[in-house]
Parts: sequence; structure tokens; C-alpha cells
Amino acid sequence: MAQETVPANTAVPGVYTSLDELVRLQYRARGFSFKPRQPVHSLLTGRHGSRMRGRGLDFEEIRAYVPGDDIRTIDWRVTARTGVPHTRVYTEERDRPAMLVVDQRLAMFYGTVKSLKSVTAAEAAALAAWRVFATGDRVGAIVFDDTGYEDIRPHRSRGQVMRIIEAIVAKNRALRADSETAPGPGVLNQALEVVKKVTPHDYVVAVFSDFDGADAETTRLVTELAEHNDVLVALVLDPSSKDLPSRGRVVLSGGDLQIQVDAGRAGEREALLSVVGDRIKPVLAWTTELGVPVMPLSTAEDVADQVRRLLGSLPRARRA
Repeated sequence: MAQETVPANTAVPGVYTSLDELVRLQYRARGFSFKPRQPVHSLLTGRHGSRMRGRGLDFEEIRAYVPGDDIRTIDWRVTARTGVPHTRVYTEERDRPAMLVVDQRLAMFYGTVKSLKSVTAAEAAALAAWRVFATGDRVGAIVFDDTGYEDIRPHRSRGQVMRIIEAIVAKNRALRADSETAPGPGVLNQALEVVKKVTPHDYVVAVFSDFDGADAETTRLVTELAEHNDVLVALVLDPSSKDLPSRGRVVLSGGDLQIQVDAGRAGEREALLSVVGDRIKPVLAWTTELGVPVMPLSTAEDVADQVRRLLGSLPRARRA
């Protein structure tokens, strides 16, 4: 029997997102950037800033040297041949495409405070899409759930952003706690494999996921993506990954089976935190091991505020 989905604009704050909510985020997609020049406190500054290549330069022409030209652009071969100083002129590349990889699997249909992980990922991806569009670049997406993915190739238009958020909302509203769909941890790697094929070089690839099911193959794919592109990982976390209730029973699922653990019993609490930590630590280590910036996003906080804090510009000084 077909499962019902929640209507696209039904208001269920924190549990489901909606088209209206993701469209409104365009007005909050300010104060942060994916460009290489970052404020000193940004996640992408310093060591990680070098991973964000920015726009390249296209050669335009060779012309006579004019006082004030950068001497580093002098073409010494032409200068030697003609006896007159000549310089190479470059123009900035106009295209800086982005691919957003958005996780809407059943493992993301979980949260204990403000929002479910699926909603946090949806909002963060929408902010990124609107921001890329605002800078005049192409944006595409791979939006995936437990059964497969939707591949939206990069284009530059408002309609393209709408197609992306419509795809996110459709998969988000299809999530159900009593879903009969089998969990698909392997779809994460399938989505990353598709991204690797469609992003040859100089893309910004932003992945919004809790990385449930991440394994050695995931690390390999992220490593290969980062060789020719700028990869940013938005690791979606719920506070329960480090702060469990002091008492009561917690339901754990490994996919097909579920068990209950007494969070207040000595030993069981520590074992549970260890399991969660063992899954998260390898992803967090990508920052130092792969040079891939990992941006933790909490389900307990406003998403736009977190993104601006981690990637944003410094506040402007007030005029006297």
C-alpha cells in the first residue's frame, strides 16, 4: 500500500519543512560566503581557506606594458622578442558552480530538541542554494533518501533553486516514523559517486548529512572529490549524540532491528555514547586528515545563525 506524504505546505515546525519556509530563507542567506577570502574566525580561513580555490583566471590577451601593471604578469618571451615590455592580461572566471548533496534518509528523521536532523539539513542546503544563486553562480543538487536520489544538474536561475528545494521538500515530507521503507545506508556512497562523476573540477561540493553508514568507501569518495573540488561537509548532529538523558530508556535502531537501552544504568550509558562517538569521530577527523572542512550543525539551534557564525563575515563596525 502506498504511503501518504505530508502536504508540501503543512506547518509542522521542526518535524517537517515546507516550500514556504525554504523560500523565506533566501532573505537570510546573507553574511556568509564560500569564497576563498574568509574572515579570520571563519571555518574556511587559514589552513582550510586554501582548500576553497575560488574563481580561476582566464587568459585574455598580451598587450604592451603600462606603468602600474603587476610585474608578475610580464610575458618575458614576448618582451625579449620585441624589445618592448609586454604583459599578460587575465580576466576572472565568471562561473563557480556548486553541487549540494542533501540527505533525507530515515536516519535523519530524528531529533530531541528544536528540529529533526532532516529539517536541519534541508534548511542548511536551502540557505546554500540561495547564497550561490545570489552570487550569480550555477547550482545543482543530489537529494537522496533510502531508496535512491534525484540528480539536478547545475544551472543558474531562480527556477533552478526552486527545483532543488521542491525536491528536498518532497523527500522530507515523505519521511514517516512508521515507514515500511528499509533503511539504505549505502545510498550515501551512491550519491557521492554520482557527484564525483558530474563535478570534474573547481566545483564547491557541500554535503549535508549525519553520515549514517559512512565507511572507508565514503572516505575514499570524499578524498577523491577534494582532489579537484572544494568539499565542505555539514555534519548534522543532535545533542543526544553527546548528552543523553540521565534516566529512562532510549530506542536504538541499526536498520532492521531495534533495541531499548537504559540510559540511566551504569555501563549502558557509556556504551551508547561510545557507539555514537565512534561513528562521528572519523568524519570530524576529515578536517585534519583530508583537509576537508567539517561544519557541525546542531538540531538544537537556528540553522542560519549557525552557518553565519561558522562561515560568516565579521560584523561591520558601527559609525560614531
